[in-house]
Amino acid sequence: MTEKFRAILVAHVGKIFGSVMGLFLGWIIIRYGVIRGLFVALCVAVGFYVGARLDSPGTSTDITSRFLR
Repeated sequence: MTEKFRAILVAHVGKIFGSVMGLFLGWIIIRYGVIRGLFVALCVAVGFYVGARLDSPGTSTDITSRFLR
């Protein structure tokens, strides 16, 4: 039973992640308003992008040199 559940989770991890993030964004928009909710979503997207760039090999010096120009 556990292995079957794990296989389903692995096969659909993107859909599950997207659904959870959509639910979270919807809750933020309902709770705080559209503008604040979209601002939070933008901050999360920028943070994800910067984090992904820092995780990729050899690009951390490129990012810091761009900010320090």
